[in-house]
Amino acid sequence: MSSTREQIKQKFYSATIVEQIIYINIVVFILTYIFKAFAALMQWNGNFLLTWFSLPADLNSFFIKPWTLISYGFLHGDFLHILLNSLVLYFIGNLFLNFFTKRQFLTYYFLGIFVGGLIFIISYNYFPALKSDRSYLVGASAGVTAILVGLATKIPNYAMQFRFIGGIKLWHIAGVFILMDIIQLPISNTGGHLAHLGGALIGFLLTSQFNDGKHISNTFSNLFKPRKEKPLKTVYKKQQPKSPSLDKNAEQKKIDTILDKISTSGYETLTQEEKDFLFSVGKKK
Repeated sequence: MSSTREQIKQKFYSATIVEQIIYINIVVFILTYIFKAFAALMQWNGNFLLTWFSLPADLNSFFIKPWTLISYGFLHGDFLHILLNSLVLYFIGNLFLNFFTKRQFLTYYFLGIFVGGLIFIISYNYFPALKSDRSYLVGASAGVTAILVGLATKIPNYAMQFRFIGGIKLWHIAGVFILMDIIQLPISNTGGHLAHLGGALIGFLLTSQFNDGKHISNTFSNLFKPRKEKPLKTVYKKQQPKSPSLDKNAEQKKIDTILDKISTSGYETLTQEEKDFLFSVGKKK
């Protein structure tokens, strides 16, 4: 038993951050259904976990359970729901890690869930058609959509290969996802589709910030840091040796050049030297 536990731990810690998130979601999904089955036998309230960890549209209920703005992203309604989210996250998320760091992945994912949840709550308390609906939100789709749109904004012309279909550009895939959410708004699961659109918005904005040269992980934290006024003074100092940051700037320019090449022509057109360079940079991150 202990060896099995060690193997599971080793498998988890050796996995990518994308796979770790998927494993956590699957474990929570299984535990949720085990609890429901046990609750049915004991005649308990089988919706206990849903009640306390899904995101309610009602403001009063949300204020009692503010943690649901994040916890809803770890719950899924059924097997098909978690299967689709896991498949998209696996393929898009691991590709995402070729161009972004693990920290940036987590920033996109959890901000997507957070902003998607906020838009869900605001919509159900602002739009007249939704005010009377006492709905709740579950699923990681807003975070997954943030990853997809963020990557598509970075490398829109990168073509993903599909059997029997061929290559489809990332911006086409992201566009179809967004269009389907917009089309289905008046049909069903309105809150879920609004949350997806919130995730898409945060994915686009974060990558836009990154492309403007701003560090994604500091974009939001810097908003809350007070600015310090520096006194004006004359400073005389000796000539300093060349800063290591210049090397970093040169490295970043080379990365941007390679990414532009991937965006235009695809990953397969890179030389072996360029692939090795991207790999070595990814390891340092």
